[in-house]
Amino acid sequence: MSWEDPTLRTDYAPPEAEHPGDYPYTRGVSDEPRVWIMGQYAGFGTARESNERFRALLDAGVTGFSVAMDLPSQMGIDSDDPRAVGEVGRVGVAIDSLADIEVLMDGIPLEELSQVRTTANSIGYLWAALFVALAEKRGVHPNEFGMFIQNDVLKEFIARGTQIFPPEASLRLAVDCIEHVARETPRWTPLAMSGYHIRESGASATQEIAFTFANARAYLDECVRRGVDVDQVAPTLFTFLAITTDVLPEVAKFRAARRVWARLLKETYGAQDPRSQQLRIFAFTAGSTLTAQQPMNNVARTSIEATVAALAGVQTLHVSAYDEALGVPTAAAATLALRTQQVVAFETGLTQTLDPFAGSYAVEQLTDELESSIWSLMEDIEQRGGALEAINSGRFARDLAEAAYRHSQAVESGERVVVGVNRFPAETEPLEVFEIDPGTEQDQADSVRRLRETRDQAAVDAALARLAEDVAAGRSVMPATIEAVKAYATLGEVVAVLRDELGSWRPSADF
Repeated sequence: MSWEDPTLRTDYAPPEAEHPGDYPYTRGVSDEPRVWIMGQYAGFGTARESNERFRALLDAGVTGFSVAMDLPSQMGIDSDDPRAVGEVGRVGVAIDSLADIEVLMDGIPLEELSQVRTTANSIGYLWAALFVALAEKRGVHPNEFGMFIQNDVLKEFIARGTQIFPPEASLRLAVDCIEHVARETPRWTPLAMSGYHIRESGASATQEIAFTFANARAYLDECVRRGVDVDQVAPTLFTFLAITTDVLPEVAKFRAARRVWARLLKETYGAQDPRSQQLRIFAFTAGSTLTAQQPMNNVARTSIEATVAALAGVQTLHVSAYDEALGVPTAAAATLALRTQQVVAFETGLTQTLDPFAGSYAVEQLTDELESSIWSLMEDIEQRGGALEAINSGRFARDLAEAAYRHSQAVESGERVVVGVNRFPAETEPLEVFEIDPGTEQDQADSVRRLRETRDQAAVDAALARLAEDVAAGRSVMPATIEAVKAYATLGEVVAVLRDELGSWRPSADF
């Protein structure tokens, strides 16, 4: 149920609510109230510029942060590559090698961080390798700090489009990272099953969860196929979900997602560890609800969405800045977004009560109906071959295109009200928009070239040769990738070796 179908049944009787922290975790994965990990998504230009922003956010009270990478970095393209022209440092920080990570994290004590997050999906294995290498250079064991690697490459084929290799090969690399982390650094999160970008592409709440869990099944199935115990992997996982301004349906969505995950892990995978059955949620206020028109209205929207997260009992939260519909957030906007989290957490009292809507006639019915519709869609996907088949056949893409069209029509017709856009429009004063230094791209390209001139090329060549051997033999790419980045091989060089063996993604005519 959502804004499209607001009618509640009059004959509905809410079930007796279980206790918070009890299976199937509808009311939350813990029986103790606690404040979520507060993070802000940031990153732009060079590693040095982003380091300054991160340190300012840490001083302002964040307890974790998300690294936004530019598109070339997300695609494994070096900053001096002709394909990167015009994109270096634009939508995130440019990361070409371990040298950039060393600068990015300069002065930031790893062991004091509860969580470092990133949008590394197609390069999740590389991001893990970079931070393993950084930790070793600092003399810190990687398991002494928290690392949150999105690594959900399958949803890139559905919603974002930064995939590099074909789906099967992409799945292999993602599971190499999941398997390595589960065994070597269990404090890390090697996979954030991502519904966020699926929802941002127009999905309903049901599609957001069902598509996300269908992808999760593909990762889990591959782990099990390799002989990895599900109870070794599942406790390390998170899910990454959107929050819109549909207050009651969104609270119900999180409750239903926890319930579905618990039953999926227990009944389908036979997970015995309660932590495997407990869905940990990273919630991110919806970028799609932000408007360039009357952008200060976005402060109200993100405040409502942050309140939804508190009501729903999430484990970590990011609040979007009000100017993100216009570009990279200014420092002032990013700080206000953090303050929004802090006001909700420390001034509303919502963190003192677990699942305060439990027993609510409306929310319980919404939860039950969403659970049913999620299961139904998941079963249909599974019966038709699972996530990989849905990707290869174009089914996911077609379903999202249809959902996005319906949403767009609802906004254009006024059925779905967007204040300042299709109702109450008004002229607004232009905002100061954050601008990237135009010299950033050349500076970063020059930095990559200098790196290649000063590093131990023989060590790089040996590590990349080992990587080529391992990927050809079907072995995990993680050990050789770690050695390669320690020798200062660039992301582009590592990806080029893998592409020679795995090929590149070419969409079918069905897309």
